[in-house]
Amino acid sequence: MFRPLTDGLRGFDPYMVLADFRSYADCQRRVAAAYTDAADWTRRAILNCARSGYFSSDRTIDEYCRDIWRVTPLPIRPLTPGQVQAGLM
Repeated sequence: MFRPLTDGLRGFDPYMVLADFRSYADCQRRVAAAYTDAADWTRRAILNCARSGYFSSDRTIDEYCRDIWRVTPLPIRPLTPGQVQAGLM
């Protein structure tokens, strides 16, 4: 069923889908092996969450707006419950 897709990517891959597939598959094997050690997996998951604050998408979007696009945010007023019930979304 997927033969035309895989054949096509082998002949023409403008988005480099297969460029790093080997390293992706290797990494997935390492992840699967790591998942079998529940204590280590839990430790890694907690550390990942604890360290992710600095890399939040909100911060990244703010930096793009300020440094790259040079735009400022518009204030948004949340709808009241009455407006939501009235379908004024």
